[in-house]
Amino acid sequence: MKFVFDLDGTICFKGQPLCTEITDALQYCRHMGHEVIFASARPIRDLLPVLPKEMHMNPMIGGNGAFVTNAGKNTYLTSFDNQTKEQIIQMIEDFHLTYLIDSEWNYSFTGNTEHPIYQNLDPEKLAKNISIDEIKQMMKVVLFPNEHALAILARLESLEVLIYNHGQENILDISPLGIDKWTGLQKLNVKKQEFIAFGNDANDIPMFQFAKEAVCVGMHEELKEIASRVVESDEQAVANKIIELSKVHANQLELY
Repeated sequence: MKFVFDLDGTICFKGQPLCTEITDALQYCRHMGHEVIFASARPIRDLLPVLPKEMHMNPMIGGNGAFVTNAGKNTYLTSFDNQTKEQIIQMIEDFHLTYLIDSEWNYSFTGNTEHPIYQNLDPEKLAKNISIDEIKQMMKVVLFPNEHALAILARLESLEVLIYNHGQENILDISPLGIDKWTGLQKLNVKKQEFIAFGNDANDIPMFQFAKEAVCVGMHEELKEIASRVVESDEQAVANKIIELSKVHANQLELY
């Protein structure tokens, strides 16, 4: 069985590297014969620092599906088309927005360094913060809405983009239309009903819809409605659930 894990708020808490309990549970999952896949809103660059080095070769989905890697190599990169890219840049100028834009590796960030998202941004200084004019391929965009939030959202909804509105963090997370974690999983040849998904937020809905089992970490209202299981947002509780399901699905494999 394939086990797919979101990171932040699911197995990674407060931007810190995976704790010992979670790491041991993932190792146990692999020991039981399952494949471990990571699927995050983070680009691959920012996903690696929170994972143990022995897991850096695992299949990964970054940027909510914009980046797909296997065995440490990019297999798929999906960016906004040029027209949509220009429309986003124009909107940033019109509303005087601050932003985080990821390219293939480097990024452009103009937001508040006190915002939690900055704490997870390139912690190992592997990339460069470049100007928006230097972004050739725009892979993923995070906008920080201002007093014009409703007008900004309406403008975005007129574009060919996929929007995740994270109200608690006051960010709009934007991906190319048709790109999400489920499309990323398909590029890794993951099939419907042949994987277990763990997640905690709206961007996990696409993969939850096609999972054999879906575990909601915490109490996200939309997500828990389509989850088959809910577990509290606690490292030990999540680790225990990983171990439990690793055993259950190992036993099911033996039946066949």
